[in-house]
Amino acid sequence: MSIRHERVVDTPHGPARLVSDRAARPMGTLLLGHGAGGGIEARDLAALARHLPRHGFTVVRLEQPWRVAGRRIATPARTLDEGLVAASNQLRVRTPLVVGGRSAGARSAARCARQLGAVACLALSFPLHPPGKPEKSRLEELTGAGVPTLVVQGERDTMGRPEEFPADVEMSVVPGADHGLRVPARGPLSQEEAMDLVVECTLEWLVREVTGNQGAR
Repeated sequence: MSIRHERVVDTPHGPARLVSDRAARPMGTLLLGHGAGGGIEARDLAALARHLPRHGFTVVRLEQPWRVAGRRIATPARTLDEGLVAASNQLRVRTPLVVGGRSAGARSAARCARQLGAVACLALSFPLHPPGKPEKSRLEELTGAGVPTLVVQGERDTMGRPEEFPADVEMSVVPGADHGLRVPARGPLSQEEAMDLVVECTLEWLVREVTGNQGAR
């Protein structure tokens, strides 16, 4: 069972919203950012918030100021990073912090992980490159996180198929899934099974990384 709490926090670019699903006895905190085309209700973010707290991990989803203000287009990368840092500084986390997100939120998490003192980084649907433009790689952002990083990638992600990543990138692949981790109706997994896979691989990785960093923060 988890306890949900919502609050608005100030950032340099306007109010942001933090939605926390708290574990009763947290061993770690996962701070997640959303993508540029959606919000914190994304299927993978919602699944993690729903299931991880009963396994000892508090999940905090950050809704960026542009989304809180009702805009439809994300603001520049710099503003996302500043929003993430400002929100994290107001969390006052007392357990090891893992920072992550989906798509643009994953990029921001990787860029800010060390600054935030995170022990690890979770990259859901990391946009390795724009669709159809593999030459415009963002790999340096991912490898520059400076902390252990797990990539959870859809098999059919047009912004970076699993085989496009270097072999030394720790990755869990969701069979048949696209960039939104949506699976086809007649694919190898149902949508529910796909989200169960995301939760299971994330939980296994979190336990390993957080257990080894009990003295963090």
